[in-house]
Amino acid sequence: MTRVAAVDCGTNSVRLLIADIAPGEGGGTLTDVERRMEIVRLGEGVDETGRLSPAALERTFTAMRGYAGLIDRHGTGHGPIKTRVVATSATRDAENRADFVSGVVDIFGVVPEVISGDEEAELSFLGATRELAALRPARPYLVVDIGGGSTEFVVGSSTADAARSIDIGCVRMTERHLKDGDPPSPSQISGAAADIDAALATVRETVPVHEARTLVGLAGSVTTVAGIALDLPEYDSSRIHLSRITAAQVHEVTRRLLHATRAERAEIGVMHPGRVDVIGAGALILDRIMREYGFGAVVVSEHDILDGLAWSLV
Repeated sequence: MTRVAAVDCGTNSVRLLIADIAPGEGGGTLTDVERRMEIVRLGEGVDETGRLSPAALERTFTAMRGYAGLIDRHGTGHGPIKTRVVATSATRDAENRADFVSGVVDIFGVVPEVISGDEEAELSFLGATRELAALRPARPYLVVDIGGGSTEFVVGSSTADAARSIDIGCVRMTERHLKDGDPPSPSQISGAAADIDAALATVRETVPVHEARTLVGLAGSVTTVAGIALDLPEYDSSRIHLSRITAAQVHEVTRRLLHATRAERAEIGVMHPGRVDVIGAGALILDRIMREYGFGAVVVSEHDILDGLAWSLV
């Protein structure tokens, strides 16, 4: 058995997975030791300024210091834990990403990898599909990872055959289209939808989305929409993981979120406080994907790039 740690720093959140991986039939098993998430909004304003703000960097480093402490604590008796730290959309786009890199080295002692959108997509596919066999969904899969700054699209069966990363994410779309108005106006929503649809058309140019038979949705926007659709009183990852949410349910939840005030969204039981202002855009991205690509349902996975990173360490 090997204990590993993976840290994923995205546009909206920074997440940690400490896991034990054991060899075995079908490639082995991954068992969570710790799985944490903090909303830090590292990418706040990056779409407009091209830079990571000092406040956003400090929020991120504060969360990471806590994660470094957990990694040290869980390494007791196991020796040093092999750790991989990656950063995605916001850091790829930032002029001052060297400030981020130096801070991460100080905290974890490893250089963070500012990975490409294609590698992000491949890792997300690996993490999301490793355990889908038990459900026997139709293949190929289209795995969609809706992040804060970008969304990754991957088509494949046992491995990723084609991938594309597009700069549409819940934070980016909120800042471009939905940050004014409570709730946003019909014209703001239609502007966001048009932006998303244009991006989805470019995905078709390189990713054979029409060949996919099962849509698999990842990340906080998707899991939050699923929790609302399931009418959960509070966030419950065990009920959300591998749930199947219909297109009609996604459409209704999206309509509800886009027409709710910020205060009304904050009252939803499954809502993380850090997602209140961006969940409408995240839901809209999922809704437009299902409409444009013709999927009647989405299989929701709580396992994603973090799990892919953990598997990559062994």
